[in-house]
Amino acid sequence: MKIAIVGAGISGLATAFALRSNRPDLELELFESSHRTGGKVWTERTPEGYACEWGVNGFLNNKPKTLELADALDLAPLPGSEEANRRYVFRKGRLHALPESPPAFLTSGLMSLPGRLRVMCEPFITRGRVEDETLGDFAKRRLGAEARDALIDPMASGVFAGDPARMSLKSCFPRIHEIESEFGSLVRGMIRLQIRARKSGEGKGPGPGPGGKLTSFSTGMSELTDTLTGLFYDHIRLGAQVQSIDREGERYQVHLADGSSAEADRVVLACPAFAQVELLGGLAPDIAERLRDIPYPSVAVVCLGYDIERLGDVLDGFGFLVPSTEQRGILGSVVDSNVFPNRAPEGKVLFRTLVGGSRAPERAGLPENELLDLVRADLKDMLGMDIDPEFARSYTHQRAIPQYHVGHARRLSEIDRELQAQPGLYLTGNAYRGVSLNDCIENAWKTADRVLAG
Repeated sequence: MKIAIVGAGISGLATAFALRSNRPDLELELFESSHRTGGKVWTERTPEGYACEWGVNGFLNNKPKTLELADALDLAPLPGSEEANRRYVFRKGRLHALPESPPAFLTSGLMSLPGRLRVMCEPFITRGRVEDETLGDFAKRRLGAEARDALIDPMASGVFAGDPARMSLKSCFPRIHEIESEFGSLVRGMIRLQIRARKSGEGKGPGPGPGGKLTSFSTGMSELTDTLTGLFYDHIRLGAQVQSIDREGERYQVHLADGSSAEADRVVLACPAFAQVELLGGLAPDIAERLRDIPYPSVAVVCLGYDIERLGDVLDGFGFLVPSTEQRGILGSVVDSNVFPNRAPEGKVLFRTLVGGSRAPERAGLPENELLDLVRADLKDMLGMDIDPEFARSYTHQRAIPQYHVGHARRLSEIDRELQAQPGLYLTGNAYRGVSLNDCIENAWKTADRVLAG
């Protein structure tokens, strides 16, 4: 059986690995439109000795499939330093440590006393009645308006580059939606789940955060995709722009921009949703139209390197996020050299700052000199960094992270129904059921199971 996979980012590569792990006899061919693999996973080691992550900078080690994949590839995951546990939010003109415990939250200056007391009322708030509620409405209803602005808003923009006023709770945070639906309260739900976990011998159970420790690899996240690429090197066609797909009898025809074509018994689309729109226009126009509605805001990544002696003690910990109410130009900044070794030369520090997203996509498209000026000005004003960086580099993702707005779950149900008329065609990637690297890898295995079962 021959399987064509369109897209050699982490979703396509992991799907290929899962397929080959189950069926070594499969004939695989991967088509990648760009001249490198990895997609949004891209570590650039600069001549100055910095390791800049232009996309994913790590994964949480709480999901088994990613760790299992690393183990199968003989890769050694690198947990982030203990400093990575200290995170900050910039609010009302200064940095506030993100509380890591209930006592720390009660004494934190991140929110006012009335705002903190409102959060403590969460167990007494009635269960929601909206089937597909926005993240912002959910946060305001359960935690209060101030918690929404101070905690949920910066998290949404920092992780998803998203707008909580449009993001779907049950699509972006399905477990939180399930806990409220089952227990009527997040606090009561977590307490009951912890009791249940202790009784079954599974440990303490879930906590208030996503859990897990931020993890990468010694040379950066590209270590994962580069290793996968090496396994399938003879099966990957780089610079292969697929223009359309159609079906002739029981087989699919994959047509490329250079005029060539390839046959396959099964086709897996692992490219971004906006690319899948173009490929499915003739074969499955209804699916293409549904995918067209998934927005991808632009995001710019700016890496700045400084001399530690000149910079001084500016920021310990992981980094900080910025609520939209602060009216700043940046979404937040991560001190990558605090989190993982080998990200900056000895005696240097590396900041990785995000600009744009749903909040202000136009800022990501600024000319590089204006983008660098914007970031340097915000870091100077917010952290007191009154020196010029010794190293500066930026990269703009014109279409970065897919957004799961309200209605996303319904869209997926409709696509699944319409795919029944296209046997042998499978869709995967971060536009569907999870945007993280962990989600992409887990969904790649699920996709492989469906391919082999079909």
